[in-house]
Amino acid sequence: MTERPAPAKLELLVRRDDESFEVREIGSSLGYLRSRPQRIADGGFEISEVKSRVAGEQSFILKNTETERFLLLSEPEKFLWEQMDGTTSLQEIATAYVLRYGEFDFDVIPNLIRKLQRAQLLTLTPRSRLRQVLARNRRQRVVKAVETTLTGLERINISNRRVQPFFQRLHRWGGFLLFTRAAVVGCLAIAVVGVVAAVALWRELEDVFSGFGGHALRGILIVKLLFFGSVALHQVVHALACVHYRRRVREFGFTFLHGFVPTFYVDVTDIFMANRRARVVTAVSGALVHLVLGALWFLVAAGAPVGSFTQAFAAASGLIQWQALALALYPFCFVEMDGYHVFVDVLGVPTLKHDALAYVKALLTGRARFRAKRLEGLWLGYVVLSALSIAAFVAFNVWIVLTATA
Repeated sequence: MTERPAPAKLELLVRRDDESFEVREIGSSLGYLRSRPQRIADGGFEISEVKSRVAGEQSFILKNTETERFLLLSEPEKFLWEQMDGTTSLQEIATAYVLRYGEFDFDVIPNLIRKLQRAQLLTLTPRSRLRQVLARNRRQRVVKAVETTLTGLERINISNRRVQPFFQRLHRWGGFLLFTRAAVVGCLAIAVVGVVAAVALWRELEDVFSGFGGHALRGILIVKLLFFGSVALHQVVHALACVHYRRRVREFGFTFLHGFVPTFYVDVTDIFMANRRARVVTAVSGALVHLVLGALWFLVAAGAPVGSFTQAFAAASGLIQWQALALALYPFCFVEMDGYHVFVDVLGVPTLKHDALAYVKALLTGRARFRAKRLEGLWLGYVVLSALSIAAFVAFNVWIVLTATA
């Protein structure tokens, strides 16, 4: 019988305003993956190599210059330490580790973090720009209240870490059919028919949305609330793909991302131990839920009476599903979704977003010069395409709302 893995949990050392420290526990896999550990400032530590002809392996001594604490690090641990710059998430760090060493031990990062905690060498950077702004202005009462509210929401986590048997049964009772050739052909057929229906509806867009009867904004909000259910289905398919490739689903649950975005999540990090095909299929399969649902909604809209509420509701639902598909698979939007992870996996650049933003910032501040090399071109292209894509996405949604309310 396979031993159940320990719950994914982090205890990170957080620096308070008065320069003291507190230990903060992150009790969910989502927090684990998205946390961005930050080593102390360069002047606060020293590191030196320990050479040994006997051991045959590189070792390093890491010293906290303030507390005079010493740690012995292996070469892989030093690699992880160098990634902990406060801007790279643990998911990106783990991916970089796999690509460099070709294997991954789920205990290596938590164990290292515990050692760094004890030596007071690690702090925790807020995970989002909003939280960073709030942290800088927490002395203001309103800001402190907002930060306290977001912190409270972040602690809301409904999850189950014993879901592997459930998804195994679901896979055995028919979930495996999703990963057959027949399912792929069926998905493509539904998509093609959906595109035909969507094109026909597009030509009469104003008449289609007139079915909301002057309540387009309220109707679209209801559509978005119902769309939330498809997010859960998206995660379920991710889990089934993980089981299909004989890997373990570690956790499934609900939380508030960044403290205010409600979302479902599934921990399928065990798929790192499979081959690239398995990782790609696991990432893409969840997003295809939105492709199929969007096509079905467009078919409903095409068959509904012109100008009816049913047609308007179905068309808006289909549009939002396909927007979710685009966001999930499109890698250039500053959002680390499924498509982004496939993209960086194929290229072997797990910290693309972080490196690209740092490079462009250095260009704009004059601290770096553009060099016509492949990696620098990739960084610049990623930032430019992402900026243009977000502008186009916002403009498209504004146009849709204006068209629907006209």
